[in-house]
Amino acid sequence: MGLTARIRTRDGWAVSHAVVTVTDMTGTQVLRAEADAEGAVRDATPLEPGAYTVIVTAVGYAPAAASAIVTASGRAEVGMVTLARQGGAELPPPGPWTIDPAHSSVGAVAQHLGISSVHGRFTDFTGAIEIAPDDIAKSRVEAVIRAASIDTGNAMRDGHLKSPDFLDVENHPEITYRSTGLRANGPDRWTVHGELGMHGVVRPVDLDLAYLGTGPDPWGGTRAAFRATTELRREDFAMNYNQVVQAGIAAIGTTLKVELDVQAVQGEAPLQAGS
Repeated sequence: MGLTARIRTRDGWAVSHAVVTVTDMTGTQVLRAEADAEGAVRDATPLEPGAYTVIVTAVGYAPAAASAIVTASGRAEVGMVTLARQGGAELPPPGPWTIDPAHSSVGAVAQHLGISSVHGRFTDFTGAIEIAPDDIAKSRVEAVIRAASIDTGNAMRDGHLKSPDFLDVENHPEITYRSTGLRANGPDRWTVHGELGMHGVVRPVDLDLAYLGTGPDPWGGTRAAFRATTELRREDFAMNYNQVVQAGIAAIGTTLKVELDVQAVQGEAPLQAGS
């Protein structure tokens, strides 16, 4: 019985100590609970059957509201509630920004044997963002990734990925991305249109981008945070190698999920080292 919910940010982090308030249809508060360190709310107080409004608040985040129907069990399962950071609708200040590789990640996930996933990342990359002062849609981003910096946690697998069967790093040492346009999908959601160059092939690739906010850093600078995802097909970039192990199951999946977590520092000055 009671209330259960999970409170998360747009990029999937738990919002610890968020406050959940439940009101009935007259606006009367019937329950108030606090999320734990993992963003979970579990309150055993039974609720009368009926319709309720669930309001979630947390310092630094915009409030969110959801509806809940309580059945005869007296239980309200709200599920996941996503909070947007306050100011998330505001855009980063215009001008140049430099991607900080020490506090950013370029990750990829591929299916393995049809039953599990292999996670990898590129450890050597640079990038720059230009926020347009007049029309945000004219903003630009460019990034260069050293293909040989692939790291899946297995040296033999990494060597194969660097070979001509996949990235062919000797002949194609760089993976490049250059944006060609930007489309708003909400107050802090965007689609970045661009061109990805990999393995000697250039293809249009869109990124699903979330802007997570801007704030000061410990070194006197200003940082903006973004999260972006996309999905690639290996054959689009002339990487057709595969090994079928049994019953038609491929050793490595044909699609690749790309996950980017980016911190960018305002300006073009050298980055401050540190953690």
